[in-house]
Amino acid sequence: QVRLVESAGGSVPAGASLTLSCTVSQVAASTMHMGWFRQAPGKEREGVAGVYANSGTTHYGASVKGRFTISRDIAKNTVYLQMNSLTPEDTAMYYCAARRNRLGTWNWSRSADFDYWGQGTQVTVSA
Repeated sequence: QVRLVESAGGSVPAGASLTLSCTVSQVAASTMHMGWFRQAPGKEREGVAGVYANSGTTHYGASVKGRFTISRDIAKNTVYLQMNSLTPEDTAMYYCAARRNRLGTWNWSRSADFDYWGQGTQVTVSA
């Protein structure tokens, strides 16, 4: 069974940086499409960033583009989300997700298209 384990989030002031990691077990992360999502209280789960299997192509949500970077360390089987210039609007529970590389139409920012999920980690940004 594929398992995703996120690192602890944290509470930081606005303008700070924070890096989340997601360690994948039972499968090579490079063979899976990986994504980071977030969900704030009372809001829909939002696609933050995604990285495609094989090509390593990355995608970002409009609200984080230019501030967040998704990357992966194949040797460590880990995917990272580097978050810079954090604002209170970035406060949310952050989730790592993985999708098996298979045929079919899908969208990196659509949570329903992912097969496996981490437990979530809280990020709180104070003004």
